[in-house]
Amino acid sequence: MSTLLERINNPDDLKQIPRYDLPKLAEEIREVIINTVSKTGGHLASNLGVVELTIAIHYVFNAPVDKIIWDVGHQTYTHKLLTGRRERFHTLRQYQGISGFPKRDESIYDTFNTGHSGTSISVALALAKSRDVRCEDNSVIAVIGDGSMTAGLAFEGLNNGGALNSDMIVILNDNEMSISPNVGALSVHLNRILTGQLFNKMRSEVEMIFKAIPRIGNQMVRFAERVEEAIKGIFVPGRLFEDLGFKYVGPIDGHNIPHLLDTFNSVKKLKGPILIHVVTKKGKGYPPAEKEADSFHGTPPFDIKTGNFIKKETPPSYTDIFSKTLVEIAREDERIIGITAAMADGTGLDRFATEFPHRFYDVGIAEQHAVTFAGGMALEGFKPVVAIYSTFLQRAYDQILHDVCIMNLPVTFAIDRAGLVGEDGPTHQGLFDISYLRSLPNMVVMAPKDENELRHMLRTALDYHGPAAVRYPRGSGVGVPIDKKLISIEMGIAEVLRDGKDVVILAIGNTVYPALESAVQLELDGINATVINARFIKPLDTDLIGKLAKKIGFIVTIEENVLQGGFGSAVLEYLSESGLTDVRVKRIGIPDEFVAHGSPQIIRKNYGLDEGGISRIIREVFESRPLRKMGVSSRPSREIPHNHFPDIR
Repeated sequence: MSTLLERINNPDDLKQIPRYDLPKLAEEIREVIINTVSKTGGHLASNLGVVELTIAIHYVFNAPVDKIIWDVGHQTYTHKLLTGRRERFHTLRQYQGISGFPKRDESIYDTFNTGHSGTSISVALALAKSRDVRCEDNSVIAVIGDGSMTAGLAFEGLNNGGALNSDMIVILNDNEMSISPNVGALSVHLNRILTGQLFNKMRSEVEMIFKAIPRIGNQMVRFAERVEEAIKGIFVPGRLFEDLGFKYVGPIDGHNIPHLLDTFNSVKKLKGPILIHVVTKKGKGYPPAEKEADSFHGTPPFDIKTGNFIKKETPPSYTDIFSKTLVEIAREDERIIGITAAMADGTGLDRFATEFPHRFYDVGIAEQHAVTFAGGMALEGFKPVVAIYSTFLQRAYDQILHDVCIMNLPVTFAIDRAGLVGEDGPTHQGLFDISYLRSLPNMVVMAPKDENELRHMLRTALDYHGPAAVRYPRGSGVGVPIDKKLISIEMGIAEVLRDGKDVVILAIGNTVYPALESAVQLELDGINATVINARFIKPLDTDLIGKLAKKIGFIVTIEENVLQGGFGSAVLEYLSESGLTDVRVKRIGIPDEFVAHGSPQIIRKNYGLDEGGISRIIREVFESRPLRKMGVSSRPSREIPHNHFPDIR
């Protein structure tokens, strides 16, 4: 017997299902999502919370003619199931499978690529104005969560949207902030009145009558508007949105499909910008996710019966080591402040918040504010530690430059998820922070080879009297012993891990151990490699690099960052400026492209960033052109062309 979901290949098929069967469809969709995410991992709680909401949107509106923009996009699993991707849903977030986020080249129903929060209202407004210019009449709908409403960009979009007064609908999915408890029959009744054609027609006609009255007409209109707002304010707490120029509708139960359908059918006939406040429950329909929505926000594979995550025995994660080390240092220094942007659990600052609640600040999804706030705290003699994922710190670039680096303020940036993140894809890969940070004057940039070195680098950053960034990867550490005593590493000094005479491998961060393993493989082929743990991207250990460049003449740099402006570029710049112009350089990293989703192991292999890839690339250099010891000349340093090596990707 086929399920309702199996009959749906696009939203038109959904519209053929009777309204009374839609709750059963919601149950089927939840079962598919739970079964799939239990195997692939992914964003569970947020997706379970919007099943009915997504069904109602596609049932009432006419995508892709009507434009639906999902904020963040981690809540689009139901959307994908209803828009032709049911058969491939088992490949969710897997290499060469479907993305966990909206992706324009994956489906015509994905209007805009998203992965960072706060963008949907701005995009919706742009699409609405474009429609107006073309004299078209399609609907534009932005779906934004209450957490994303803390992003400044969301309020910029609301402010401009209210001023431009174009027809657009913003659906506020309130699943945590509890903006209002008024969910139920009274609210539904009020919404039917406020969104009904009769009410709006009467309001327009009364306004025209009042305006026709000589001298006092406009005053009467303004008085009537104040009375209306006062009445609505008693029952409906949407004054903020009304003041920004949006008609406010809600709150309504986001799991009551009939109420959602009636509201959407009424609202789509209205003119001007409208905000619909929908209240949902994260994790709806799966008790473990309902109970621990934060834990099931982004989840690894799990056992459906127990809700327990399926984890292998691994060393502590970099995040965990950072968390414990910061608490350890903060016990001795009351000036240390913890700051994050709605990622206390993800960054490990939840432990800091528990022990030092008065020294911890979660500013919401507001990375720009977090950085400027940290700068202000540093001015007052504190030592702020801003813990933000690499991909999200991109949003605060100007604040890092303007509000921290120019004044040389002692702010420590703990950059989690630096490098390849994996299954979340191009919007989340942390592959740009080296490039966007190392160009900033006063900034120190470090990357540890393992979890023990991370501890010492955090100590180093906090001892430095200026801005310092420590970037470290997602996932487990290497499993090395942990030093009890913390020390500051001498600024700009690299670490020689292995001596060799044929090639210098300059590795940074989590590429150091693969570099060491590749050196062992190369030795079997008679190629002896010196392996350096650079430790510092800025300042570089130029004394050591210069010495080895003159001695050996061939340098390979390795980094989990884009090659443009990255660690290898810094080495090339130094060699050129120092006149070491006959040194051959091969950079291994991410080329000029965005990296798709997939497991980090697969991606590293594809880009030659694992031990096998590193040794293969170096071996191919030796096989293709015998190396000779190079001296100093007036010719520029030469990088071996990327396309010289077939199949390295």
